[in-house]
Amino acid sequence: MFIQLRAALTLFPRRLLSSSRRTVTGACRVLGRMEPAVVRCLPGEPKLTISFSLDGSHKHLLRDQDEPLSKALARISNGAAKSQGKAKKSKKNRGQQSCEASEPVVAKLYLDGDEVADTVQNSEAWQDGAVLQVGHVKYSVQRNPPTFTTAELPVSLLAGFPACPKLEVEFGNLEDSEFTWSKENVTATSPEAAGEGLGQETSWTQVGCGRVHIPSNQDIGCRLKLLCIPKDRSRSGVAKELVSVGAVEAGPGVCTFDNRHAYTVKAAEWPTVRVVSYNILADVYAQTELSKTVLYPYCAPYALQLDYRQNLIKKELTGYNADIICLQEVDKGVFTDSLTPALDAYGLDGIFRIKEKQHEGLGTFYRRSKFRLLSSHDIILSEALTSDPIHSKLLEKVSANSALKEKILQRSTSLQVSVLEDLNKPDRRVCVANTHLYFHPKGGNVRLVQMGIALQHLSHVIDKVAPGAPLVFCGDFNSIPSSGVFQLLTEVTIPQQHADWSSSGPEESCSMELHSPFLPLLSACGKPAYTNYVGGFHGCLDYIFIQPDSMQVEQVIPMPSHQEVTTYEALPSVAHPSDHIALICDLQWSP
Repeated sequence: MFIQLRAALTLFPRRLLSSSRRTVTGACRVLGRMEPAVVRCLPGEPKLTISFSLDGSHKHLLRDQDEPLSKALARISNGAAKSQGKAKKSKKNRGQQSCEASEPVVAKLYLDGDEVADTVQNSEAWQDGAVLQVGHVKYSVQRNPPTFTTAELPVSLLAGFPACPKLEVEFGNLEDSEFTWSKENVTATSPEAAGEGLGQETSWTQVGCGRVHIPSNQDIGCRLKLLCIPKDRSRSGVAKELVSVGAVEAGPGVCTFDNRHAYTVKAAEWPTVRVVSYNILADVYAQTELSKTVLYPYCAPYALQLDYRQNLIKKELTGYNADIICLQEVDKGVFTDSLTPALDAYGLDGIFRIKEKQHEGLGTFYRRSKFRLLSSHDIILSEALTSDPIHSKLLEKVSANSALKEKILQRSTSLQVSVLEDLNKPDRRVCVANTHLYFHPKGGNVRLVQMGIALQHLSHVIDKVAPGAPLVFCGDFNSIPSSGVFQLLTEVTIPQQHADWSSSGPEESCSMELHSPFLPLLSACGKPAYTNYVGGFHGCLDYIFIQPDSMQVEQVIPMPSHQEVTTYEALPSVAHPSDHIALICDLQWSP
């Protein structure tokens, strides 16, 4: 870094440096031991920030990039003088002697041993490796060092479940950064003090390193501490220390997904792709009075809490070692604060599509070592029906029944469409679709129209953006295998007489033929007895559909046994975070 700095300085205009050429003695020798002065300065931004600590007080200055250095140094000097004055006044109030006259605090900036001229603009003066001197204190200037802009530990920590901090770094790389985990040791100084909860001293024992830590049973009752150092290759920034709010708690024991993980210990090898589809139960639905008293009265209240369920969801998903994950009922905050940090640590990037007027939506994750996101083509199905000309014929047929049309247009159902490129073979692409269709038991006619819109849109996207790309269509279709939606996907045509057209009664019935633009699709995981199991209902509602001429099913991860699902009566439970069960399969991508 210093070689590069000196090389850069040979190009630095000498007129920018003071002619006095005063030198900071031994500045380069002690640079590594100085406190940092962190400068954030980006081209195109009008301001820069200067942050450092002086006499135990944190200083944070916001200055114009184009102002002369003298103004910034004057501000630093004035701030230091005020701090010094307050310290003297505090001493006097405590009855201690203090000098009457305050010495002026002078702030100067040096670069490569030379004092930087006062007329130099801030944007050019504050260079990496410069030395800021405030009175007798010296600071090493770090310009745009790796910096954690977000660093948070999960609120809930369970033994045996991954603790994945939420981390965002600027000017750095999380893969290069260093992480050290410690657990709290609390020892009492005497038995009497221990009995009274007094005289306790806290020490820490290192228990792991790495971005993710899985607490053990020995950590139960202890808080965790994470020391993280942001880095970008050899460059390091200011370390952050995080201490958990609460202690590690005991986990639930055996979960419904533990046996399934035995089939997914190893990641799928190219050209095999592991796909997961899972409705994870949005918190906005789990915490309603209806859910607590009617839908899931058998579920322990603490097991419906989001913090608890998120521990289970993160362990379940990370244990599948999937390449593509399609999730439904994803709370916006869960996607941002929980799933993204956890899955990012395990090598997956994610994109989110929120439902219109809702707090939950769809999330699609893909393994970044295997795929690159080329484009997204998400739609709200009701909006697409009325705005996109490719649906004009379907709109005309739906408009024949104003009551049905109104119901369809009121729905905020979304379709998330992601075109991914295979990094092992860049000319190959796959179209990944994710949806959650209308839920009502009598809404078969609405779901048929929604699926007609979805299929037409997907066909259009593939033709225009990724000709020949295979389709992987995941979701909670709220449709059992005997439904019209399933028949449309797997048999291509729905006749006018299909029972689903009148599923919501004669006033909303319609009569039309519906055709899929695709050849028959295959349900990769077959037709399980159920993918949704609650107290009053169980059935197969979730699917992963593929084009069998482009992809073949290599492995379907077995569903949990009926005994596992019903151990706590139904789902969700203390051992399962959702009322749905994840579908997982390995797909062989034809060369």
